Amino acid sequence: MPTPNMSKADFERLAHFRYQLRRFLRFSEEVTRSHGITALQYQLMLQIKGFPGRDWATVGELAERLQAQQHGVVSLVSRCEAAGLVKRTSSSEDKRRVEVTLTRKGNQCLTQLASLHQAELQSLQGEFFMPDLKAFSPE
Repeated sequence: MPTPNMSKADFERLAHFRYQLRRFLRFSEEVTRSHGITALQYQLMLQIKGFPGRDWATVGELAERLQAQQHGVVSLVSRCEAAGLVKRTSSSEDKRRVEVTLTRKGNQCLTQLASLHQAELQSLQGEFFMPDLKAFSPE
């Protein structure tokens, strides 16, 4: 595989992007912890609420959205269920399918945390940008 011809400025842009991404993720870890949940629990709830076209998702869909192993997501859903944040129900269309939805408590927690995340993203406006990906294309 050919090595892209990258300038110092290309490395600086990529490093800045990774720095801003890590800064946002660290904010997320700290703010979720201060609200009594983990960043992964927040991400799970966000993916359920933000799933395109419906208010629930299957464990397999959540595993894809979280880029995690399905058995790990089953454990995460179980922990969230024990905390009263989500619930599992059998689908009315296909009893083999389990739908994961937010509870009232989960929805309230997610709404509060998502608002804080949105405000943090707005504070990064102008700082959080994608590097020029053309610079990384092989010639």
